Amino acid sequence: MKTRIGILGMGGVGGYFGGLLAKAYAESDSVEIIFIARGETQMTIAQNGLKIIADENEMTVFPSIVSDDSAIIGKLDYLICTTKTYDIEESLLSIKKNITKNTIILPLYNGVDAPERISALFPENEVLEGCVYIVSMIVSPGVIKKMGTYEKLFFGSGTASIASLNKLQAIFEKASIESYLVDDIEETVWEKFIFISALASATSYLNQNIGEILNSQSSRGVYVSLLNEITMIAAVKGLNLPADIIMQTILKLEKTPRDATSSMHRDLIAGRKIELFSLTEFVVNEGIKYEIETPTYQMVLEKLM
Repeated sequence: MKTRIGILGMGGVGGYFGGLLAKAYAESDSVEIIFIARGETQMTIAQNGLKIIADENEMTVFPSIVSDDSAIIGKLDYLICTTKTYDIEESLLSIKKNITKNTIILPLYNGVDAPERISALFPENEVLEGCVYIVSMIVSPGVIKKMGTYEKLFFGSGTASIASLNKLQAIFEKASIESYLVDDIEETVWEKFIFISALASATSYLNQNIGEILNSQSSRGVYVSLLNEITMIAAVKGLNLPADIIMQTILKLEKTPRDATSSMHRDLIAGRKIELFSLTEFVVNEGIKYEIETPTYQMVLEKLM
């Protein structure tokens, strides 16, 4: 029996990591990679493959199946979810026939609220926690561009069987994905969330890229205020984060390409819907819940709503 892995969301994350999986298992008898895509993306990938452009090279890959039709997709052993956070419920419900009670779901979204939201839809399923660090984006339907060399995927679970986690890790490793199966996954996911939430909120509020924020004292001030507020919430929640988390996060930002920005800022510039709820409003709500002041986050939220 083949292990069937569905990739839901063919954006920068799903397209890139899904592409590496499809390339590694193109001729495999043991693993099958299914891209769940619709419209122009589906047609382009079916005809021309998925194209991934990196700094030095580019490749074109073909999955076993690319479809949005439940009858064609079939039953899934693993489902990797990488849509926008505002599409979580709708996208998963559209393929609920493909999710059996044994399907293991790995969310790789930009927020921290996804596992809870997915478990509400599929209470019987094992929902892992995960996050990625990568700068990648859609250039056009079926074409993904990745910037810089930094790419890491972290996942784990406090409840899933070690066998199913190790199997997924082995599948990732064979596809040359730099992935880490970690015990304290909630802390790891929150470290990423602190990075992405403050960055998305700052870049979108200031309408500046990473280089512009780092070079301006006032912009950097806004960014650091956001970091202070979100790390306070993480501390009150009892998360065991590094003592120098703010410094670490700033250093991480300084290693990111200066001309890059957050995906939320890119969406805002392009006039698309933005992930404001999961990346900014969630922090304001957590602040209310834990009685932590979040004036900078509130300022960002009011401007962007």
